[in-house]
Order: sequence, then C-alpha cells, then structure tokens
Amino acid sequence: MHLSSEEKAEIFEKYGKGKTDTGSPEAQIALFSVRIAHLTNHLKSNHKDHTTERALKMLVGKRRRLLDYLMRKDITRYRAIIAKKELGIRK
Repeated sequence: MHLSSEEKAEIFEKYGKGKTDTGSPEAQIALFSVRIAHLTNHLKSNHKDHTTERALKMLVGKRRRLLDYLMRKDITRYRAIIAKKELGIRK
C-alpha cells in the first residue's frame, strides 16, 4: 500500500499537531493504524500471503511499543488516542 503525500498530511493534521508533524507518537500511531487496517483487509482475501502476515505483526508490535511509550510519558494523551474509535485501537 502506498499512501500519497496528501493522505499522509491529512492523517498528520487530524491526529498530530499539524501537516508536518510526522514525529509525534499520536501521528505515528494513526499512520500505523491505517496501514494495519489495509494489511488486515488484504489478508482476508489472501490468507496464504505469509510475508504480509509478518509485516502486519511487525507493524502491530511497533504500534504497541509506541502506545506503551505514550502511556509511560503522558497518560492523558494515551487515553485521548485510545478514545478515538476510528483508529480501531482497543486496550
């Protein structure tokens, strides 16, 4: 999956601090969530694609580590990102 620059800027503006905020944990978590959703849909129709399955597991792990970091550093920001239902994150 390739997200265009405009799509990424939209995600960063919605969940980060602005269009160019690519480094905040919230923006990265949102970007990973979009990629995870895409890979999950791909695997529903291509269940034998083991490379994509591995990539999905690695992305889920990256997102989990970022969420753990955010929970340790600022619990209110963590709760805010978890409360956004469109990302599909459960705790």
